Amino acid sequence: MKRSTKNLRKVDDGSVNTWSADDFVRAIQAYDAQADVDIVRLAYEYAEQAHQGQMRKNGEPHFTHCIATAARLTHLHLDPITISAALLHDVVEDTPITEEQLKKDFGAEITKLVMSVTKLGKIKYRGMERYVENIRRMFVAMAEDVRVILIKLSDRIHNLSTLSALPREKQLRIATESLEIYAAIANRLGIGEFRGQIEDLAFRYVHPDEYIRIEALFREHYPHAEKFLLSAQHTIAKEFADAGIVIVSCHGRKKHLYSLWKKLQRPELNGDIHQINDLIALRIIVKDVPSCYMALGKIHELWKPIKGKIKDYIAQPKPNGYQSLHTTVFGPHGRIIEIQIRDTVMHEFAEYGIAAHWHYSESGKPKGVSQVPKRMTNWMQALTQWKKEFAKDQEYLESLKVDVFKNQIYVFTPEGDVVELPEDATPVDFAYRVHTDVGNQCSGARVNEKIVALDTPLRSGDVVEILKEKKRKRPNRDWLDFVKTHSAKEQIRKATR
Repeated sequence: MKRSTKNLRKVDDGSVNTWSADDFVRAIQAYDAQADVDIVRLAYEYAEQAHQGQMRKNGEPHFTHCIATAARLTHLHLDPITISAALLHDVVEDTPITEEQLKKDFGAEITKLVMSVTKLGKIKYRGMERYVENIRRMFVAMAEDVRVILIKLSDRIHNLSTLSALPREKQLRIATESLEIYAAIANRLGIGEFRGQIEDLAFRYVHPDEYIRIEALFREHYPHAEKFLLSAQHTIAKEFADAGIVIVSCHGRKKHLYSLWKKLQRPELNGDIHQINDLIALRIIVKDVPSCYMALGKIHELWKPIKGKIKDYIAQPKPNGYQSLHTTVFGPHGRIIEIQIRDTVMHEFAEYGIAAHWHYSESGKPKGVSQVPKRMTNWMQALTQWKKEFAKDQEYLESLKVDVFKNQIYVFTPEGDVVELPEDATPVDFAYRVHTDVGNQCSGARVNEKIVALDTPLRSGDVVEILKEKKRKRPNRDWLDFVKTHSAKEQIRKATR
């Protein structure tokens, strides 16, 4: 199924709450003209009837929440089965409709999606330590069918947008859970749009004073961000047209407030917003890869690039498949701006992550998780196996915190291959990620051509070379004191038993 990045309809909860069944049909047919929309119409009418008379805490009809949840998933271009399940996701939990009745009316696939989403909400969040079983459920459900978590993420975004109607205690609980769990999952699934929305919506409730401060700081530093971006867009449109470079779309982006707040906390920045170069950015979408490089050359003709800030993720994609050209330049009026250049396929992946692979087969039936590239689902499959390996919930949780909920870094082998690791991972973690034998025979490491200690924290962009001692048969058990990843710990324990 071919998708277009033109005229993508941004989902705004304030406008989609009143979507009709016809609105859903139009939205779906815009990206899949052959879609079976009858099931969506039926689900819409069924859920509307089931929730008749139910009101939310903010005074709106409950069905508006179902509409908003499903509408956001049309923005991800998901299949009618998923959209229908989103419309129906609360009927078993909040109405007299039973699981058996739903299965009779809509079949096993939609019912399984609805019940899986329902089960994820059964345990109330009271901190990660007391939430382990729900996290396990979540990853098992994701490994079986990733559409479950996509519906849950959309459901959570709309709930966050209406948190103001709830008591402060509930606001804090839901927002904290969203930051610690759901934003991290959206990040690992590559859905940057969902991650940013979740983080910013939750940020204002978890750290309200900091939210106000960061919002004011951004406005002070970039008081006319929109005008500046429009000026840059106008210049690019004219110059690219003259050069014969076709632009599919060009749009501005302001850095998410939560992301800005986290970045300002880095010790090397010391809270100085002037040292952050990606406060605003332009995303230029072109038709193909050659056009990406032509566009990069034209940008550097227009504006002087900042040394060391040019990154080619097309030639060397990130491990999750992300591709784009990044450059930071002194833009109009000397103001610094980041520019990202990619083609339409790269853009879909960057915005929608795993959802970009959720498309129709020729038979018209939606493809399952097995059709999604393995690099995106390997970690999910691994998580479902982990629970068998841990004697205590706390051990499982600590591994999750590192391998899933920690930010990821990208380091290189000497041959230029990219390896994804959690923040603060060490050369030993890197060695075991490359191969078990490389880890077991590790005797030292070079990072950026310099010999370093094996417990040295790695950073994105590092080139890591592992020095091996071939006669060595097993690792040093003391490495367990500093390695970060579950895989490294497990292999070290296994080799030293």
